[in-house]
This record gives sequence, structure tokens and C-alpha cells, in this order.
Amino acid sequence: MATPKVSVLQAALTCRCPRCGQGVLFQNLLEVRETCAVCHLNLRQVDSGDGATVGVILLLGAIVVACAFWVEFRLMPPLWVHAVLWPIVTVPLAILMIRPAKAALVALQFRHRSHEMDL
Repeated sequence: MATPKVSVLQAALTCRCPRCGQGVLFQNLLEVRETCAVCHLNLRQVDSGDGATVGVILLLGAIVVACAFWVEFRLMPPLWVHAVLWPIVTVPLAILMIRPAKAALVALQFRHRSHEMDL
């Protein structure tokens, strides 16, 4: 089994290869590369599933709903303010949160299930 040189947190926050920490993990917004360009780690077998998405939905949903309640009861804006404000806040935050979450799941799979990745 290959010894990871980077921590799961470091790989997640930088969205880099879980083995070398140098190669870029994603080839576009959420698609994992087939191999690391630096250490040639085979990433074809990586399967993060919907875990990152579910985690982001649950966490971000709770935060946005709490903020929406606070805005409603504190400021009492008209309904159209909510309709405009929360999609503008939620969509960018979801995109910013899902990449590191998916990178963390890839790093955890590399660390704990590297035999499934043919290492």
C-alpha cells in the first residue's frame, strides 16, 4: 500500500492528488481526472458517489434556512427579497463546498481503501 504524503484535510482543501499533493484532482468542475499528472496515480476506480452532495445539501440547507429565518424575523423584508437573495447565496456556496467535500472523499478512499484502487 502506498503511503500518503499529504493529509486528508490538505488534499481536500487544495483539491489535489491524495498521494502526492501536487497533481490537480479535477479536470473540470466535479469530474475526477483519470490519472494524476505528477505521480500517475490511477484515479479511474475512485467512487465518491453522492456522499459529498448529500453532505453539502444537509449542511448548507441547515445554514441557509437558519439565516433565512433570522432575516425574516429580524428584518421582515418582502417575499421577493428572499426569492432573490437566497439563490444568489446558496448556489455559489454549494459549488465552493462540494469540490473540497468530494476531494475529501477521494482522499479518504485512497487512504482506507487503496486496494480497491488497484494499488
